[in-house]
Amino acid sequence: MNLTFKHCTTLFLMFGLLTLNGCGEPTADTPFETYLDRLGRTLDVGTKSVVLYQPIPRQPRPGQLRLDIPSDKLGTLDFMDLRGCELQVTIGKRNSSLGRLARDSQKLLLALEYLALAPACVEYLQAEGETELARKLEQAQRQKSDLLPALIFNATLAGEEFQALWRPTPLTGNYPTDTSSAVVTALENIHTSVGRWLAGDYSANNLTFELQLSEVSRGDAGQLWRALAHQGQWLDAANAKLKRRGPICKDNLRPESADILPNVIRKYFIDGIQPRAAMLGRRYHQLTPPIFALEALLRPDLPPDYLSWSEGRNSALGKLTQAPKQHVLQLQQALDGCHGNP
Repeated sequence: MNLTFKHCTTLFLMFGLLTLNGCGEPTADTPFETYLDRLGRTLDVGTKSVVLYQPIPRQPRPGQLRLDIPSDKLGTLDFMDLRGCELQVTIGKRNSSLGRLARDSQKLLLALEYLALAPACVEYLQAEGETELARKLEQAQRQKSDLLPALIFNATLAGEEFQALWRPTPLTGNYPTDTSSAVVTALENIHTSVGRWLAGDYSANNLTFELQLSEVSRGDAGQLWRALAHQGQWLDAANAKLKRRGPICKDNLRPESADILPNVIRKYFIDGIQPRAAMLGRRYHQLTPPIFALEALLRPDLPPDYLSWSEGRNSALGKLTQAPKQHVLQLQQALDGCHGNP
């Protein structure tokens, strides 16, 4: 059979339309759309649902959050006088052009190396009779120790990796089944290290710390927040339908909807929505504790912009994680008085 160009074009377009209409993948909205449609029909309040998606508040940019770190009290001449101290190499790295332009994570690691090596250098200088230089080094050591929380904040919570962690990436229908435990492990290890550093144990593995930060940047805290908000907004729309209908059984009358609604709840909410809601709850309790614990360690030094954003975040997440429970209460109130219903 000979086909003209026109026939081929027509067949191609028809095939494309069939593909688009017949092979649509379920989205994150699909189970909620189905549930609210069935709920509206059962309650006789209409199937149309208005869901107003609210944007997730963005974390302030790293440049807005970064804390200023003043230079220490050791000048170039003092640095030259530290011959015989291993600390001289560390100070040399910090004072180099690369050191001055280093990432905040590298500045933190150099500060930890400085704090770890300074006591031995002080002892050496005192033994050599360099008491004035030893005194100045002790002052610089105390200053560096006082600045350590700010250095840690700049390298972690205020850094690009943690901002990427909270970036609200596009929501997918299979989230959170495709998440990894690697970011949780990295966050837990960073929290443990920060606790040691603040307690005076300055040992650190540079490569390990940088790899942990890299893993954090691939984390899904922002996507989790978006998924919880998406779920909460849909359940708010379902609650609005229930409030509009009010109690189903009134004046000792039991309408047909009292028998239909439990089946709708079982099939489209319990089976269709609750399994993912439970996974989101588990992900929240996996991912957020080490972040909140790190913030608690650094709280006295957190800048106002970060405190404001994190407090708003915590309040929003606390409410969103309760959205499924609140919807169950609304369902119970709707069926209250309908004898024989679970």
